[in-house]
Amino acid sequence: MKIVTRDKIVYSFSSQHKPAEHVAPKEKILLEMADAFGSQVSDKQTSIERLDWSKVNGATGPIFVNDTAPGDTLAVHIKQIRLPRRGIIAVIPNQGVLKGRTFKSAVKAVSIRDEQVHFEDDVKLKAKPMIGTIGVAPPKGKIPTGTLGRHGGNMDVKEMGVGATLYLPVFVEGALFAAGDLHAVQADGEVCVSAAEVLGEVLLSFDIVKGKSASWPVLETRESLAFLTCADSLDEASVLAVEAAVEALMREHNWNFEKAYMFASLAVDVKINQVVDPKKGVRAVVPKEFLTVESALGG
Repeated sequence: MKIVTRDKIVYSFSSQHKPAEHVAPKEKILLEMADAFGSQVSDKQTSIERLDWSKVNGATGPIFVNDTAPGDTLAVHIKQIRLPRRGIIAVIPNQGVLKGRTFKSAVKAVSIRDEQVHFEDDVKLKAKPMIGTIGVAPPKGKIPTGTLGRHGGNMDVKEMGVGATLYLPVFVEGALFAAGDLHAVQADGEVCVSAAEVLGEVLLSFDIVKGKSASWPVLETRESLAFLTCADSLDEASVLAVEAAVEALMREHNWNFEKAYMFASLAVDVKINQVVDPKKGVRAVVPKEFLTVESALGG
């Protein structure tokens, strides 16, 4: 098993980055991840105003996946996530859903034990570890790791955890995969702009779907397939997500648009990923009893 340490970090997805490691399909690789604050926030005494924002939301990598070429789809299998014993949550003025309100910056440390995140001594949440930032290099240029798009990026999908498989379109040789922004738990929306931010370790393996390129990232869980889209508004992102789901249902069942559109209203859930970045993230979730991976990834 190969290991990529958390000092191998990038702040953009780009074909210009030198690979931190090469792996073969099905080979296991362990990524050590810094937290989203780049370990600059330790406790409530930390001043958010003094953060070096150029060192925020880094991703470990990139990883060159052998035999992967433009036009393929990279399948990322999340096999294990190891959490530390504490995490950090912060609120920042002018950030988050309620950024129009006047409030002070604040930092809160939470303990993580017995598979629970202890917000207060008597207020606990079940730990649900997930990867916030995960993606591949775009066809050209650089995209900051804090930005989301067709390449993946800072999608903040709460189901991006152990047992899930993420399918990403490949734009460059080797895909140049990277991941970071690990969370111990996060709700849909990530409304205050941070979740339970943690460093940690993630065990992954990759497969390649040759000759198929998903139009958007597709997340497979035990129960469903979800199309992960983004746009400048939730309305626009919802249109893109539903469109991707309807087109996949048309392929799967050989339905016309009208029939697939009607069925989507019965079976496809539209959910919010995050609402705190410049681009908003949405997912259209289709139960796997109605859709196969092959149809989800395109013709």
